[in-house]
Amino acid sequence: MRAIYFEEFNGPLTIVEFPIPTPDKGAVTIKVEATGLCRSDWHAWVGHDTDIVLPHVPGHELAGVISAIGEGVRSFAVGDRVTVPFVNGCGRCEFCKSGNAQVCPTQTQPGFTHWGSFAEYVEIKSADFNLIALPDAISFETAAGLGCRFATSFRGLTSRAKVQPGEWVAVFGCGGVGLSAVMIAKALGAKVIAVDINDAALEKAREIGADFTVNSGNSKGNHLSSNSTQSNISSIPAMTESAKKIVVTNSEGKASEMGTDLVAAIAMVTGTRNGVDVAVDALGSEMTATASIKSLRRLGRHLQLGLLPSPSGQTPLPMGRAIAYELDLLGSHGMAAVDYPEMLAMIASGKLKPDLLVEHVIDLEAGLIALQGLATSKSAGVTIIKP
Repeated sequence: MRAIYFEEFNGPLTIVEFPIPTPDKGAVTIKVEATGLCRSDWHAWVGHDTDIVLPHVPGHELAGVISAIGEGVRSFAVGDRVTVPFVNGCGRCEFCKSGNAQVCPTQTQPGFTHWGSFAEYVEIKSADFNLIALPDAISFETAAGLGCRFATSFRGLTSRAKVQPGEWVAVFGCGGVGLSAVMIAKALGAKVIAVDINDAALEKAREIGADFTVNSGNSKGNHLSSNSTQSNISSIPAMTESAKKIVVTNSEGKASEMGTDLVAAIAMVTGTRNGVDVAVDALGSEMTATASIKSLRRLGRHLQLGLLPSPSGQTPLPMGRAIAYELDLLGSHGMAAVDYPEMLAMIASGKLKPDLLVEHVIDLEAGLIALQGLATSKSAGVTIIKP
């Protein structure tokens, strides 16, 4: 098989041929038909995940067809169309038995704990517990985008933040995770504000249902204010070409300027709510996490989806605000296979349309180049690799 391969962190990426993996007991080998290119794969390559053993093949979002089964696999057969969460549970511990395989202490993750899906074949362990039968109506390309970004957002918004119809939700960062969160929050009946510095990503957010988009490129950055206002967006003057301020655009494409304070701008959009009910950091940085927390109204819920790499492994956050406003700080680390039916049912009904997030479908050679440029990519939506 051919696979994208590296021998040192942040080192050369090459395409190399290896023997097709033979599945261990309880495992299967999957012929990869599609695999998602995710920022987490970039984190793996540059060395932010120190648990990776070199040399390595990345890739963790996948869909395909079972090509071989190991001893003891009973629920699946060669030829089955399947997908899989990026976190695979052991199936035996207290967390797996309670339906929370996404936090299994002995979890495996293709592309992290073992070689991943940027290859023509990949091994998946504890197959009976982790595999998900893929309906014929869902394409491999669509399914490959579910395993990490979409599923993590889905569980985060439905089970962790418990978004309710009519609530305000702000999503910071409109890459694959953020756009997934925008689509899911809108499907849950929320009023959605999408925040980014990339106009193409914000346009995509509006296309999939965002009520407002905020280009925060001219915000005061680390000097984000805790002050807020109860003005409504309708009272803000129209944007002029010379203005260099935060730009807020409604679902009809009308743009307004709202100063340089991102938190105050979001409060203006929500009007008398004076902040959002749920804020999602879908990028993962001290700045976006801080802005997310400060954009919340009292008793709000912050949902951390983006990874927060830092030299110390710690990220400073405005905990004083969390205490004073009695905020909930929540994380979402994927979604167990047992929870997939609800999400797949919403996709089958057309309530969720993750296929709209797929922007590029490329081969391994193009995937190698795209992985290296992921940190600075301006692409909106999801890129799928077909090995």
